[in-house]
Amino acid sequence: MRLVLIGPPGAGKGTQAAILSQTLGVPHISTGDLFREHVTRRTPLGRDAQRYLDTGELVPDHVTGGMVRERLTQPDTRHGFLLDGFPRTVPQARQLAAILDAAECELDAVLEFTAPEEVVVTRLLERGRPDDTEDVIRHRQRVYERQTTPLLDHYSDILLSVQAVGPVDEIAQRALKGLARPI
Repeated sequence: MRLVLIGPPGAGKGTQAAILSQTLGVPHISTGDLFREHVTRRTPLGRDAQRYLDTGELVPDHVTGGMVRERLTQPDTRHGFLLDGFPRTVPQARQLAAILDAAECELDAVLEFTAPEEVVVTRLLERGRPDDTEDVIRHRQRVYERQTTPLLDHYSDILLSVQAVGPVDEIAQRALKGLARPI
């Protein structure tokens, strides 16, 4: 199964991706993890990404797309994957479509995890990362609304919305129940 997970920062995409990845038997590919890996290794893509991550801006499409393209060539993605954090914009969705077309495959579904802003701000502040100040978190929420919301229309034919408030296991069950239905 090839899935994209979208939702505002702090909606629990990473937590749910870990559960869904194990349940569905496909790798969880987090662009946040890809960014951190490239930044740590000081790759050219990582150095580019660092400048944007420090301010809460979205990393440019060519940087993110390059990291995702590279990751999707690895053998463990042959039978599916969960993309967490990419695409975030319609141009990135087109870039992903081109990557998948070249591999002669397509997405099965897009899961949108939804949660009120105050819930996600609290969640992000509690994880205590250095880049998770309240100002940066709220800025990321505005960036998400402005740049990612158009994806809901772009993927409307394969979009499943999942309320991401409540116990983690219940949220995962909502997602799996949605995936079990024909889209």
